[in-house]
Formats: sequence, structure tokens, C-alpha cells
Amino acid sequence: MPHPRALRLSIGIFVFGTAAAFGQTFPTKPLRIITSAPGGTSDFTSRLIARGLTESLGQQVIVDNRGNFGGEVIARAQPDGYTMMLDGPSLWLIPLLQRSPYDPLRDFSPVSLAVKAPNVLIVSPSLAAGSVKELIALAKARPGQLNYATGGIGNSSHLVGELFKSATGVNIVGVHYKGTGPGLNALVAGEVQIMFANATIAIPQIKAGKVKALAVASLQPSLLLPDVPTLAASGLPIEATIVQGIVAPARTPAVLVNRLSQEIARVLNRPEVKERHFSIGVETVGSSPEELGAVIRSDIVKWGKVIKDLGIRAD
Repeated sequence: MPHPRALRLSIGIFVFGTAAAFGQTFPTKPLRIITSAPGGTSDFTSRLIARGLTESLGQQVIVDNRGNFGGEVIARAQPDGYTMMLDGPSLWLIPLLQRSPYDPLRDFSPVSLAVKAPNVLIVSPSLAAGSVKELIALAKARPGQLNYATGGIGNSSHLVGELFKSATGVNIVGVHYKGTGPGLNALVAGEVQIMFANATIAIPQIKAGKVKALAVASLQPSLLLPDVPTLAASGLPIEATIVQGIVAPARTPAVLVNRLSQEIARVLNRPEVKERHFSIGVETVGSSPEELGAVIRSDIVKWGKVIKDLGIRAD
């Protein structure tokens, strides 16, 4: 009769070998990337990744636009590696703001970071403030008279604005719009004076001279706006870089998660893919599953505190 230790070793080798073979033969049918509505950064990135994965995996990868319902869909999908989702912080922050059918830490398996872009503090060209310090001084001289646009309650533009208020002690008033696009349009039209906007939508308006960029909300200068100082340079260590990442259903086998992560990173690191993303105001960031998981947990802790302290609800 075999020694128990030898038996355990042989079983371990069998299981490992089976898992490895499983990962090598995957996939054997089309895959799906769930994402938000057509036309945004998530959709753009999903389609570039889908095209690259179709070539490298030898199976068609379909982009499935589900709007605001993607989180529920991916949480209920089969954990077989054939369904993924690409989205930004709203995916893991929505449960902090309202009742949600999923828990981002329980129901998702992180796969890879995809892209990142900082929030940018932009103001109306007519506002008499050419720097963060001048803006703070102006806001303190005119308490409650300056407005900042948000893309809605709980949107990143709202949360960063409230964090800025808390860090500086200024009294500026949030005006909530139905999306960051309408909020930016309101700033350009002069309805509001300030906004913390994602670089993707802010850069075209900055280049056109329709808004002024005072700072990027990052600890290090951004390659996207190399001439714009950081908030940290003004003594405000506010980190508000918006990332988008890819998740799979919880309990997706690690061998498949790692395979997908590696393949996605290869696609995102292609020079033409990096260049196309940079042209729309985002940087590509292929990563390990662990790196995305760390970002999700960090965001939940950091923004969860802001949401709780201010009693923000989106219901």
C-alpha cells in the first residue's frame, strides 16, 4: 500500500496538472465582455480588448453593453471564465450609495486593471483664479457663492469636490447634473464656475481654451497633462485617479483568471492600443488580479469614509 505522503503528493500533481491543462485548452467557445452604454471610455476600451483577445485566444470576444445593470449580470454569471466585465469605480462604489443586488468584494474576482486617468480641477476662464491657492482664497472670500458641477450624487466629480471642500475649508456649492458631460457643458456655458472632471472629457475643453486647468488630482504629475501641477504641489495630497478594471464572477478558477489577466495585459501593452487610448485622454494599465483587488479595496475604504461622513445617498 502506498505511503500516505506519497499518495497526497500524487493527488496534488494530478490536480495541478489538470488545472494547468484546463487553462491551456481554454477557451473553446466565444467570450463576453459586459460594459456600460455605447460611446464611452469603457465601451471604447472593451472593444479594443475584445479585438485583441479575439486574435490571441482564437475565439470571438463579444462586447455586451448593459448600461447600469452590468454589475448584477456579472455577479450572477457562470464562473467559467467566459464572462467578464469592464467598468470603473461606480461598479464597486454603488453599493455604498444605495441598495445593490451585489457585493463587490464577495461577488467579483478581479482580473486586471485596464486604464486610468486623473480627475482635473478645471474652472471657467472668466474666474479670477489662475492657481489652486488663488481659487481657495477666492472661495473663502465669497463663501457659498461659487458653484461646482458634478455628474450626479456619488459621482467621482461629486466625491472629489467634497473631499476638496473638507481639505481646504472652503464653502462651494455642488450642483448635480445627469452625467459628467452635462456638468461640463454647464461649466463651459458659465452656469457654474468649478468642476473636478475626468481627464478624458476635460482635455478637449482645456485644449480648446473653454476651461482652465488648475491642477490634476494625483500625487504625481500626469503624462496626459504634463504642464498642469498636482493638487499635492499645493499642499493637498488628494489622490483621485479614476481607474477602470476587468472583473469576472466570484469563484472563477484562478488558472483562468490568471490566463485572462496575462492576455489582457498583452493587448493593453501593444503600442497601437496605448496610443489610441492616450489620444482620448487615458493611459493603459494592464495588471495582475491582485493589483486590481488592492485598488478596489482601497477605493471602498477611502471613498466609503467620505460617503459615510457626509451622509451621501443616491436613493
